[in-house]
Amino acid sequence: MVYMQFYTGIVIYGATVAVDNIVSSIRHLARSEAEAARLAGELSKAQLEALRRQLEPHFLFNTLDGIAGLVRERRNEAAVEMIAGLGCLLRRVVEDSGRQLVPLGEEMSFLESYVHLQSMRLGERLKVTVDVPMELYTALVPQLLLQPLLENAIVHGIGKLAEGGRIRLTAHESEGSLWLSLYNDGPVLSRPAASDRVGLGLSNTRGRLLKLCGAESSVELRNCAEAGVETIIKIPFRTAA
Repeated sequence: MVYMQFYTGIVIYGATVAVDNIVSSIRHLARSEAEAARLAGELSKAQLEALRRQLEPHFLFNTLDGIAGLVRERRNEAAVEMIAGLGCLLRRVVEDSGRQLVPLGEEMSFLESYVHLQSMRLGERLKVTVDVPMELYTALVPQLLLQPLLENAIVHGIGKLAEGGRIRLTAHESEGSLWLSLYNDGPVLSRPAASDRVGLGLSNTRGRLLKLCGAESSVELRNCAEAGVETIIKIPFRTAA
C-alpha cells in the first residue's frame, strides 16, 4: 500500500506539473499573440500616418505650382477655386479619424476631389474615366489606397507626355475578391523602374495590404501588350455592413 501510494503520488504530481506547464504555455502564447496583434496594429497605424505625411507635401507642392501658374495667367477665379479645393482635401487628410479600412465609396469620393484638383492644374492633358459599380461602394479597402497609385500614374505616366493621356479606373467582384485596376496610357516601365519611387510606392502598398487584408491580397504593376501601364489590386471582398 505504501509503494502504491508513493507511485500514485508521483503520477499525480507529474500530471499536475504537466498541466500547469501546458496552462502556462497557453497563457504565454496568448500574450504573445496579443502583443503581436498590438504591434501589427501600431505598425499599420504608423504606416498610415507616414503615408499621410508623404501625401501632404505632394499635394501642397504640386498644387501650389498649379496655383502660381493660374495667377501668372491672371485666371484668378480658377486660382481661388484651386486654393479652396486644396484646403478641403488637406482637411480631409488631416482630420480623418485614422480608420485603417474605409468603404470604397469614401475612397472614391476622396479620389474624385483629388482628380478635380489635378484637372485644374493639368487641364485637357488629364483625362480620367471611372467604371466602378455602385454596389461595390460598401466594400472595405485600406484608406488612401488609390490616391498614391493615381499620383504615380500621373507623374510617371501621362505626366511625361506633352499631350497628356488617359487614366482608367475599373473595379469588379469575382469569387470573393475585389479587383481594382488603374490603367494609364503613358510610357511603359523599364526593368530598373522597380527601384525608383514607383517601386517604393508598390512595396509600401503591398506591405499595408498584407497587414490589413491578409495573404490573399496582392498588387501587381505590369506593362500592357500594346501601350501603357496597369496596376492591379486584389483584396478579399468584405463590406462595411
